[in-house]
Amino acid sequence: IAFNILQSIQILGDASKSFAENAITGLNPNIDRIRKNLNDSLMLVTALNPYIGYDKASEVAKKAYLDNTTLREAIVKLKYLTGEEFDRLIKPEEMIHPKKKK
Repeated sequence: IAFNILQSIQILGDASKSFAENAITGLNPNIDRIRKNLNDSLMLVTALNPYIGYDKASEVAKKAYLDNTTLREAIVKLKYLTGEEFDRLIKPEEMIHPKKKK
């Protein structure tokens, strides 16, 4: 049993080293693409609930999906918020960590 455990550990170690050398090293994030995907994500609709309510937020998400547009474009078309209001309220960079208690 001990021999098999040690052999498995060796295989896992070799696989990890090979993965790092052949797949991870030299890999760079495409920041522009990441930013675009983040800002175009329909998941941001959850942050709209406190401002326009669940039903309207759902309508915005559905419109953005069906029209293949962003939430910002959909909410402006539906006249629930202006583009500036949307930009002020929805900040994905502030949604990636827990909020500090006031």
